[in-house]
Amino acid sequence: MVQCEMCGAETASPKTVKIEGAELQVCADCAEFGTEVTTQDASSTSTKYSTSSTGKSGSSSGGTSSSGSGGRRRDLYDEMEELAEDYNTRIRQAREGADLTQEELANEINEKVSLIRKIEHGDILPSDDVQSKLEGYLGISLTAAEEASDEDWDSGGSDSGLTLGDMVERKD
Repeated sequence: MVQCEMCGAETASPKTVKIEGAELQVCADCAEFGTEVTTQDASSTSTKYSTSSTGKSGSSSGGTSSSGSGGRRRDLYDEMEELAEDYNTRIRQAREGADLTQEELANEINEKVSLIRKIEHGDILPSDDVQSKLEGYLGISLTAAEEASDEDWDSGGSDSGLTLGDMVERKD
């Protein structure tokens, strides 16, 4: 018996389901919360995370497959564009460059002034609809550049200087 990774119930036949980008082994009741992931045949020697195309005709050059089961599966989050960190500054500068007040901009895109004010202060993120209205009317882009991806993250390998333990002062 295997435990469901969502509710903890014991299940004899867990299903692999993708829920919000994570693959989980869940019971039949929890499977409805995500989309079922199909895995390769049991006769294949590779794991379900393998990108090889064993048992398939034709060769793969290590790229991703958009429709086959071999390769990386597409995810909704892969296709989403990320909002730029300085979105509020971009909006304010574009509005001021067009000699518009917050009230005038709100009227032009048919939104509330308080919403424009909160977005420009960085208190809230614009919805997709408001973002597209602002981008279209002001002629700007509020999405981050494509180059800001996983390369920006540093794993902090063994050659990095300080660790958390070096910075913490213990109160004994």
